[in-house]
Amino acid sequence: MGEGGRRHIGAAERRDRLALRQRLAGAARAGSPEEVAGSLVALHGTDPAAVHLAVGARLADAAKTVGETERALYDDGSLVRMHGMRHTVFVFPTELTAVVHASTGRTVAARERAKLLKNMAEAGAPDAAWLTEVEESALAALARRGQATAAELARDEPRLKEQFAYAAGKSYEGVHTVSTRLLKVLGVEGKVVRGRPLGSWTSSQFRWAPAPRHPELDPGEAQAELLRRWLTACGPATEDDLRWWTGWRVTEVRRALTAIGAEAVSLDEGTGYVVAGDAGPAAGPAEPWAALLPALDPTAMGWQQRDWYLAPQLRSRLFDRSGNVGPTVWWNGRVVGGWAQRADGEIVWRVLDDADVGRDAEAAIETEARRLSSWVGTTRITPRFRTPLERELSA
Repeated sequence: MGEGGRRHIGAAERRDRLALRQRLAGAARAGSPEEVAGSLVALHGTDPAAVHLAVGARLADAAKTVGETERALYDDGSLVRMHGMRHTVFVFPTELTAVVHASTGRTVAARERAKLLKNMAEAGAPDAAWLTEVEESALAALARRGQATAAELARDEPRLKEQFAYAAGKSYEGVHTVSTRLLKVLGVEGKVVRGRPLGSWTSSQFRWAPAPRHPELDPGEAQAELLRRWLTACGPATEDDLRWWTGWRVTEVRRALTAIGAEAVSLDEGTGYVVAGDAGPAAGPAEPWAALLPALDPTAMGWQQRDWYLAPQLRSRLFDRSGNVGPTVWWNGRVVGGWAQRADGEIVWRVLDDADVGRDAEAAIETEARRLSSWVGTTRITPRFRTPLERELSA
């Protein structure tokens, strides 16, 4: 038992939980992108390729990755890409749209709209009433089209092309276009979402689409539901982990923990939390496992405190200066190295010197590299955020 009579959950058990709940061990792999997203709550959607790569690492049949992910995102609409936690773009089950918006989006949305109006006023641009007219016209045009780029919407509503000066006289001054800023605000407000890309699944150019219709939920209830889902997938986690992942204030995190009846446990880092009934011993995978996860993968980025799966001395090679993780190699729940794709399409990987693995691990990692290569082919993958090891390997 840990401090205060709480059950202690050590790093090894946390890695066992991660293997199964994050769909990484071979026997735990999913049958569809919807199962992957549901198990993880949300996939980082800032880098379009990372979504497919995160799904592919967890599908039982990796060959279906591209077709099934695009079906879920753009044909069936069972997954949606929109702004969520920490003002970041995520992909999550469409059923969670109302929960994510009410729990994390409203506060950010109000701030972003106020900031836009302030910037426009400082530049002598049209006022809030004008912006409301443009917004309503643009949303009507988007509804008619179904999906559209910002340029296409500007042909329907020319006022979207209006420009205004930003931060005049400062080192970062520039000129902003109404369409760019307004569509971003509408995204945070849950009115529009990211649609089908203009190119392949690796393209960062995308269309906009109307957001799925969703009820307006009570923020407190939505926060409790989001926290319950995340702790089910990622627990145990510390209060710092929860604050970091959600972007909420500490009072909001504590209120949500109380609302779901979360149980306190002892961790190497201090007090952690699990959902009610989840404090008991958890079974681990039956077989050793390896995985190649992409940049910004939700497992690698899931917790703020990462020593239980990522040795501190490896971080400088695997993260950029802003804290974004690059492609990682995993062995039995620990990050042991990184991988990259070269210009000819070859997948290359390296176990870092400080990671202690044997021949069995290297053989399993090579099997995963071949599995990844089999469905990616020569499609070129360059992470949006480059890290030192990824740059080195891809050269």
